Amino acid sequence: MERWSILIEKEYLKFSCAHFLIFPDGSKERLHGHNYQVVCEVDGSLSEHGLVIDFKQVKPIIRRICDGLDEHWLVPGQHPVLRYRHRDDGHTEVTYKDCRYLAPTDEIIVLPINNTSAENFAGWIGKSLLEELRATFGRVAVHQLRVEVSETKGQAGVYTYAD
Repeated sequence: MERWSILIEKEYLKFSCAHFLIFPDGSKERLHGHNYQVVCEVDGSLSEHGLVIDFKQVKPIIRRICDGLDEHWLVPGQHPVLRYRHRDDGHTEVTYKDCRYLAPTDEIIVLPINNTSAENFAGWIGKSLLEELRATFGRVAVHQLRVEVSETKGQAGVYTYAD
């Protein structure tokens, strides 16, 4: 079986954010930040023009997703213990056990994930990208999508979608 894919690994496909990871024992990290790097591979059918999908059309989609996360505090909206509340004064209160945080609402993004791990970031970005690819290029059959989110060189969370 033959397969084709495109690999997109550009310096500008990145985002900086604040987060804290919650560990299985219930402890958590301090609020801190990372400069995440994103790499995507799209595996699909080769068109009659010899393309899986045009790089020029995919790169802006990935960049838009990254830019949407950039310079925000990312909060796991589906964690079973962590709570958040958007207040009327334009701030959001985030509570985890005995810790309370308050930040401007427009500086926080609550993601539909259960923890702010690199793996979950890769999954959320991958699912968002797949949705946009299907909406934009309905005719393109994506057989596999791989998204890697590195928080440091040599340390990444990876999401893979395969049909």
